[in-house]
Amino acid sequence: MSVSPISKRDGESGFTLIETLVALALTGLVLSALANITSQWLPNWNRGMDRIQRSESVALALQRISADLAAAEYVPPGREQRQPLFEGSELAVTFVRTSLGPNSRPGLDVVRIGETSDRRDFVTVRTRAPFAPLPQGTSLSEQIQLGDPVVLLRAPFRLSFSYAGRDRVWKSSWRDADRLPAAIMLTVRDAATERVLSVSTVTSIHAEAPAGGNCAQPGPGCDGKTGGADQNSKDGSKGNASPANAAVGQGGTQ
Repeated sequence: MSVSPISKRDGESGFTLIETLVALALTGLVLSALANITSQWLPNWNRGMDRIQRSESVALALQRISADLAAAEYVPPGREQRQPLFEGSELAVTFVRTSLGPNSRPGLDVVRIGETSDRRDFVTVRTRAPFAPLPQGTSLSEQIQLGDPVVLLRAPFRLSFSYAGRDRVWKSSWRDADRLPAAIMLTVRDAATERVLSVSTVTSIHAEAPAGGNCAQPGPGCDGKTGGADQNSKDGSKGNASPANAAVGQGGTQ
């Protein structure tokens, strides 16, 4: 006796067409809900990451600028001048510091940190050049060609400088002064909203005045000693010699 094919399929299970359509509809609803949530959440995530990256880049730039300014040296531009080579304005500052870099030679560099235009945006750039004494009556821009540009800040951020002496009175410029400023304020603003960022800081300069002495620049006639030390040594030798002379005089009379 043979079994018909229909009787063999009686024990098999499966989905009907209606069940398959319902499952596909539910899957589509779940995927559309996830897509809607992702479309609303992902832009906020990207904006948050952009803000974090910008804050980190601004903080690193200010750290680099603060380290440069703190290392400023009291170096006159020429042998016949006593004022330090330091020009500070609201948007740029030029100073002398020890050479910094893996391929730099021992010596001094003239460093300029200031704002310049890059196509249609403003950027803060650090440039440098080896320091050499300037002839009398010449300007810094005529004798020194700055190079090796390094971009520190980009739009929409703009950096401005303020300077203060020991009296802590802030000024927008610092030129032709007998001392370096005691502190420099770095203010970062958002160019779109003019809002001052919380990462703005104040840095102190380690060397405000020369170490001393009668030499504005080392040369053949400068022994590197300070005038105060020479005078003290002379006074000390005179003071030490007086009792000895007096003792010799007393011994001769006796």
